[in-house]
Amino acid sequence: MIQIRKCSAEDFEGVVALLRQLWPGQPLELDTLRSAFDRSLASDRQVYICAVSGRQVVGFGSLTTKSNLWSAGSVGYVDEMVIDGAHQGRGIGTQILDHLVSWARERGCTRVELDSAFERKNAHAFYERRGFQSRAYLYSKLL
Repeated sequence: MIQIRKCSAEDFEGVVALLRQLWPGQPLELDTLRSAFDRSLASDRQVYICAVSGRQVVGFGSLTTKSNLWSAGSVGYVDEMVIDGAHQGRGIGTQILDHLVSWARERGCTRVELDSAFERKNAHAFYERRGFQSRAYLYSKLL
């Protein structure tokens, strides 16, 4: 049985394990991540959603709201979303995404956006099946 709920501070280690799957080879600074995780849990502009099987975190999604002039209102941005490889294909991603979209809608967002790396073809198909459209490139610069 999978439970979908807001994440708590106790979910941090499980979320990190999923982030290691999402970003293989990416070094993760745990103290910095923990600080960001705790700040986001306390934020009214961001939500973290966990899918839990027993005591194991098997899915994670986060969404941040921001004001946006192009949309003439608030936009929800899916920052991260990952489902444990052993639990994919069971509808968990859809449930998490539905929770994130509902949370954005309740806060008056007019749209939900996200980015997905070029090589994540399965993720692209997942989002497109749920009504998302590719409409731009994402550009990024390290500071």
